[in-house]
Amino acid sequence: MMEFIGRIYPELAFGGFSRLDCTIPFLSRAQALASGSQVVLEVGCGRGQGNEDGSDYRRSLRDFRAAGRRVIGIDVDPVAETNPWIDDFRMIGSDFKWPVESGTVDFAFSDYVLEHVGDPAAYFAELRRVLKPGGVFLARTPSRHSYIAIIAQLVPNALHARVLKRTQLGRKEEDVFPTVYRANTTRALRKLLGQAGFNAVIYSVEGEPWYMQFSSVMFRIMNVVHPLLPGFMRSTLIVMARKTG
Repeated sequence: MMEFIGRIYPELAFGGFSRLDCTIPFLSRAQALASGSQVVLEVGCGRGQGNEDGSDYRRSLRDFRAAGRRVIGIDVDPVAETNPWIDDFRMIGSDFKWPVESGTVDFAFSDYVLEHVGDPAAYFAELRRVLKPGGVFLARTPSRHSYIAIIAQLVPNALHARVLKRTQLGRKEEDVFPTVYRANTTRALRKLLGQAGFNAVIYSVEGEPWYMQFSSVMFRIMNVVHPLLPGFMRSTLIVMARKTG
């Protein structure tokens, strides 16, 4: 199946595997929510490793720059300054306060960042501070109850880079960060966002098992297993939240 999809739709193929995962729906929704925004904030922007993706279409979805719009990227890692898709990089200091003016952001998003956040209450307090009234936040993060997250929690953080290097082709050590999963259940996210003053919708999704790219056999097996998993074990949580008031 993977080879067939890659032949018919080469723009979705990368490294011999199809890329029909949840990335395209997530980024497409982010682009739609960012429409009309003057200031877009990417929280945990990283170095823009998606630039190495083999698909021009997927790369274009990661670029939120537009006429009359400023894209700000913030991160704790100084290497994020090399991100090619941001207009303005700002470093998060040791106090973890976001270097962004209050009430200036129309749309904020984060992609696989919440699982690394040690103090999610402080994270959402800062998010509320920087968003304009009615501002929108979109995030994608692993579910703590998914089998991938369960395995990740069993493996010591010190070994994550070594394991991911073998299982996710092309994953670089500098792109692997410690995970804590303190905001990675639907219940926890609803509580945190409600306390921070957001109206939120949280739901789970499942894409093709791109993280099984190290084995075509495992890829095929997990494609069969995924539809059989109960909803709470789906791999990914999507968060959409709007600042109240």
